[in-house]
Amino acid sequence: MTILKPLDPSFPIDRQLGLDASPVVLVNLFFVDGPDEQALIDTWAEDAAFMKRQPGFISTQLHRAIGDNPTYFNYAVWESTDAFRAAFSHPEFRAKLSSYPASTVASPHLFQKVGVSGICTA
Repeated sequence: MTILKPLDPSFPIDRQLGLDASPVVLVNLFFVDGPDEQALIDTWAEDAAFMKRQPGFISTQLHRAIGDNPTYFNYAVWESTDAFRAAFSHPEFRAKLSSYPASTVASPHLFQKVGVSGICTA
């Protein structure tokens, strides 16, 4: 069973889901014991396939930390918090959370792009 540990304890994902924003980027850090790495990847792939079928999904990517540390970083782009909320709250997705290895700790958080003049656009 995945343990959800907020990236920002004062503003966890459940509170973020109550805001209206678009587009949004989900950033999720996964911490897992070494022997559970492949199970984490396999379960994440199943979740990603589910999410790809949901309205408002744009893209996703999984990254592994360099070195021996079994830390993973996932980001997913969504059209809006409404679209992400519907997918994240979907009973099929919620049921899948129990499929993650017992050592998994996930820290999901929603972000929006920031425009910085001459550097990047929002």
